[in-house]
Amino acid sequence: MSKYLLEHQASERLLFRKIVPSDFNDWLPFYHNPLSTKHWDGLPKDPVVACKEQFSRVFERYEMGLGGMNALTLKGTNQLVGMCGLLVQTVDSIEELEIGYSILPEYWLQGFAFEAAHKCKTFAFEKGFAKSLISIIHIDNMPSRKVAIKNGMHLDKTTTYKDNPVHIFRVNQG
Repeated sequence: MSKYLLEHQASERLLFRKIVPSDFNDWLPFYHNPLSTKHWDGLPKDPVVACKEQFSRVFERYEMGLGGMNALTLKGTNQLVGMCGLLVQTVDSIEELEIGYSILPEYWLQGFAFEAAHKCKTFAFEKGFAKSLISIIHIDNMPSRKVAIKNGMHLDKTTTYKDNPVHIFRVNQG
């Protein structure tokens, strides 16, 4: 069990819970839309394989206490709209706590990524998990950059992460 999970937390429109294997088919449309992954090199081209790999990483993170993505479901309907969470990452040999977020294409441009990312930021700082948080964003991913900036983050540096050119956005506590 990871202390970084937002199980049973809620925001204005969203409920946070652990991802379960039965979420797979609901998440698969993320990988069927080429815009979802166009900014990340090295992912499998087959949507099913890519989704299986992501779920495998999610459950491995849970087991190892390295945080992880939470399923984001709509209050009232429990419809899956995305994933967001606090992830222990190593960037440039430094261990950091990242706010990661992905939203299903049918729910893009409705403010869900910001709402979830903001909740993760508030939760992490309230719990005293870190003095600063990052988001790792491909340099060409403008929508994710906009979410990070709206969440109070600033561009901290540009580096390479998992063979991708990325911006590291950061927000400090306080």
